[in-house]
Amino acid sequence: MLQVAAIMDRVARVALWLAGAGLVLMTAFVAAQVFWRYVLNSSLMWSEPGAVILMGWFIFLGAAVGIREGYHLSFDVLLMILPKRVKLALHSVSDAVVVAFGAGMVWFGWQLAAGAAGTKLPSLGISGAFDFMPVVMGGALMVIFSLERLARRAAGLPTARFGEQPEEGV
Repeated sequence: MLQVAAIMDRVARVALWLAGAGLVLMTAFVAAQVFWRYVLNSSLMWSEPGAVILMGWFIFLGAAVGIREGYHLSFDVLLMILPKRVKLALHSVSDAVVVAFGAGMVWFGWQLAAGAAGTKLPSLGISGAFDFMPVVMGGALMVIFSLERLARRAAGLPTARFGEQPEEGV
């Protein structure tokens, strides 16, 4: 289990670095577009669609890592008063729901990508499927990271929770 955790740590770190690089690159694309438009009185046709695709990547990669690290949205008021075993069970239900949501992202994102594969993004010259790849990859990472959280909890190992020490499993 610890070897899997080490691999997942590396996967999460790579995803986070890619998300950060995408954010920086998107900012550079937008800045270049502003410079070209207002200083050079011209336009970069590829900058907006490129920035939007990059934004999809860093949003979905960052969201997947946030799920692994326990930074995703949650409603914890009820959990404050429940016994530890019930709290852990509800965290597992939450992770199972995220697995289902991530699987839906993969399934429907793949269908969207397949439907757009035959079209070409005119300003970038690439397949329209690239627009939906962040949804597919982000969903796949959400599934993997949530399954890891479920497995860790089942094995009695700690999982990350935003603003708390890692919770011990049952």
